[in-house]
Amino acid sequence: MITLKNVTLRRSAKVLLEGASVTLNPGEKVGLVGRNGAGKSSLFALLNGNLHEDAGEYYIPTQWRMGQVAQDMPETDQSATEFVVEGDTVLLTAREEVTAAEATDDYDRMAHAYTGLHDAGEYDAASRAQALILGLGFKTSELDNPVNSFSGGWRMRLQLARALMCPSDLLLLDEPTNHLDLDALVWLEAWLKKYEGTMVVISHDREFLDAVTNVTLHIDAGKLVRYGGNYSKFEDMRAEQMALQQTAFSKQQDKIAHLQKFIARFKAKASKAKQAQSRVKALDRMEKIAPLLSEADFTFEFKEPANLPNPMLSMSGVSFGYPPPADAPEGTPPTTIVRNVNKSVLAGQRIGILGANGQGKSTLVKTVARDLAPLGGDVTEGKGLNIGYFAQQELDVLRPADTPLEHMIRLVKELTVQGKLSNQATREQDLRSFLGTFNFSGDMVKQAVGSMSGGEKARLVLCMIVWQRPNLLLLDEPTNHLDLATREALSMALNEFEGTVMLVSHDRALLRAVCDEFWMVSRGGVEPFDGDLDDYQKYLLDEAKRQRELAKEEQSKAAKQEAKAAAAKAAAPVVVSDAVKKAKKELQQVEARMEVLNGEGAALEGKLGTNTHPQEIAELGKSLKKVGDELKTLEERWLELTSAIEG
Repeated sequence: MITLKNVTLRRSAKVLLEGASVTLNPGEKVGLVGRNGAGKSSLFALLNGNLHEDAGEYYIPTQWRMGQVAQDMPETDQSATEFVVEGDTVLLTAREEVTAAEATDDYDRMAHAYTGLHDAGEYDAASRAQALILGLGFKTSELDNPVNSFSGGWRMRLQLARALMCPSDLLLLDEPTNHLDLDALVWLEAWLKKYEGTMVVISHDREFLDAVTNVTLHIDAGKLVRYGGNYSKFEDMRAEQMALQQTAFSKQQDKIAHLQKFIARFKAKASKAKQAQSRVKALDRMEKIAPLLSEADFTFEFKEPANLPNPMLSMSGVSFGYPPPADAPEGTPPTTIVRNVNKSVLAGQRIGILGANGQGKSTLVKTVARDLAPLGGDVTEGKGLNIGYFAQQELDVLRPADTPLEHMIRLVKELTVQGKLSNQATREQDLRSFLGTFNFSGDMVKQAVGSMSGGEKARLVLCMIVWQRPNLLLLDEPTNHLDLATREALSMALNEFEGTVMLVSHDRALLRAVCDEFWMVSRGGVEPFDGDLDDYQKYLLDEAKRQRELAKEEQSKAAKQEAKAAAAKAAAPVVVSDAVKKAKKELQQVEARMEVLNGEGAALEGKLGTNTHPQEIAELGKSLKKVGDELKTLEERWLELTSAIEG
């Protein structure tokens, strides 16, 4: 087990833990929670040995193997499969030991080395790695692509697969869901539920924590408090504690009154019934999440929009996608991802946009946000439409060298030129004051954005959106860098917002709390999704099964076509060159030899598993490695010959 007894932990002069004590038992799945800066990452550094306690006692079993996701962006030309295989440190060590043992005449050492290589799973390593890669959303055609050919988010998925590949007794996961879409997230949850070791995970996704943890460890005011149960259970118990103190609940009265006023005003109107119902949901959860909101770095609200055009916008026969690259040959067509969309977005709607990765969710949002021009059809905007857009990558709208104040000043100038400035105060002091409500105060208003954390950048984007008083919010993964408390503050602010919301997110708690209806982007179209998020998760699993069956069907069809073509070719009179005859003869020899070697390999593996004599084990291991090396060479030659014959 892992034990901390009266541990003090510092980073520079800051005390993160003081007199902290906790015990984590083998096999427990622990969610590590606490506000940003409380010390979660530092506790991880203690667990993985990169940081040592300043006082007290810390113990972790020395024999435990550790798995964790590397935070650096991988730069390598290795194939995706081989990169993930090398995450298996036990296998790598076994390979190195075999190489070292083969350089000696020590049969005992060689016997142990080959047995170790066999036990480490050398012979199914590639298939294990590929199962992880495919589970995290990659395509079969990408398994052998170089790591460097993937974008940053996909390379971080490979780092996650590499961590899962590593046999471990303790698995440390720091925000593993940040780069995942919902289908990959569902797969990861299923994988982690089967993991047999001890796991500690930092995540700001409440439903993910609920699904994979059974213990919650809360860092608060330098102390570690252990709660039995998942995140929701922790939240309930903490809410009860806070209820006794009454401090958190008193802070919520104004917001409760605001929600009740909205519900009373609109619940009788059919056109507003859904919107009123979403406020009822928010009110039901208000008391439960009061403790979290009291811990948030800030709380905020969207100001009432100046006007609410209805419809906000209409799409008629619209196609979404990307124009050809600037360096593409003349006449290159654009890349169409979604086509023939006929939809209207109405005042007060709360739309969750669903769809697997790559189906076009972000493309749809970017087009509505005017970042991309539609490839066809018409988008008609309502008079007075004012869009607030949160891009998936904050740097899409932020300038790293500029400060928060410079961002606000530039925003004022842009809106003035466009004639869209409302009644907002625009003096520099007014802008400073407004930034202060989002915790950008003092010298921070003049700090370069590029030096800020992801959470601070997200906060600045929210600040700029709120200041504009939008009536349509387009939010593409707004929670990626927000902690749990700030996510709850955002959820409450969105439920109080009287305009329209279109939301893309893998945060199911946010989707459930905010959205009244869902659109599905799939197979090149956009359709209403008639169901809830549980139905959507079932759909994702069924869709994955359908894709696997479709791939099998296509392979079977291709095999039949090849057989038919081969039969037709055999029946037709052909003149075969001497070179082709020679290649076919060699191909037959290669295939015969491969069949023999496969039989020898199976027999050697059987003997290796039952033999106990060191010298014989060493010889068997050597023979098995020799068989594997020859098979690999013959497989490459088989590919060369078949390609030459087909040519």
